[in-house]
Amino acid sequence: MRLDHFDLNLLVAFDALLDERSVTRAARRLNVTQSAMSASLKRLRAAFGDAILLQHGKTMIPTPHALALAPEIAAAIGALRRLVRPSTAFDPATSTRTFRIAASDYIATVALAPLLSALVTEAPGVRLDIALPTDSTPHRLARGEFDLVLTPREFLEPEHPAELLFEESHVVVGCRSNPLLATPLTRKAFAAAGHVAVKVDGRNTFIENQLGRLGLARRVEVYAPSFIQAPWLLPGTGRIALMHERLARLLAPMLGLAIAAPPFEVPAMHEMAQFHASQEADPGLKWLRTRLRQIVAA
Repeated sequence: MRLDHFDLNLLVAFDALLDERSVTRAARRLNVTQSAMSASLKRLRAAFGDAILLQHGKTMIPTPHALALAPEIAAAIGALRRLVRPSTAFDPATSTRTFRIAASDYIATVALAPLLSALVTEAPGVRLDIALPTDSTPHRLARGEFDLVLTPREFLEPEHPAELLFEESHVVVGCRSNPLLATPLTRKAFAAAGHVAVKVDGRNTFIENQLGRLGLARRVEVYAPSFIQAPWLLPGTGRIALMHERLARLLAPMLGLAIAAPPFEVPAMHEMAQFHASQEADPGLKWLRTRLRQIVAA
């Protein structure tokens, strides 16, 4: 296969097909018709001399060759996206750049929301495209689909650089009328209480992993799918939650919540900003990271 005869757009189709494992979903993702995506799959099969995807019942299974190609093609797409990006000159006052960021609703609330307030006057044309982290986030970062991934240190990808945004403590939160929080909380009382916990996209969070390392079992009565929902499930109940201090102090006055120190030591959470290695010197991204650090420090 000669490169000068190969349509590089087929690499984008390959990437979507391998991710979605469905012609219909891949077509929807790339905003093309199903017949156009089917035609792309046919051309990919001819170009690589491989079936790429095989129908198995109602699902499509990648071939071993396609799975071997996938990370290399993802990296190539990321490099091409960075190559065709507009000029590296960056002036926040006039820029209309959109920064794509993977961040939890907690980070969106305590860091990105105040950043957006500052951008109104500093960079009125700059836009943020925020997505919740999922299992595919590392692959999307490698493909150049995210400019920044904001995540605790333990969830970083080792092959890309990252820098510290801030350290976060955790506190116990409950309804202001909850008698459990009227006196210093003990480990026994903490374990016996009903809890609201968080699982994001079905995965454990930093605090769940820390409690596991400490060997602390508790009685979880409610699992919330996001950090921002957890405090709303506490008013008028005897439940408590172990949550980020910044978020707790922001929402406690609004929801009538009391805040207490946990009856055990919780290691500080290091919230990091990770970016693709090839973007470390990007002036726009350097500006954004600097403003984020300044915002959370204030």
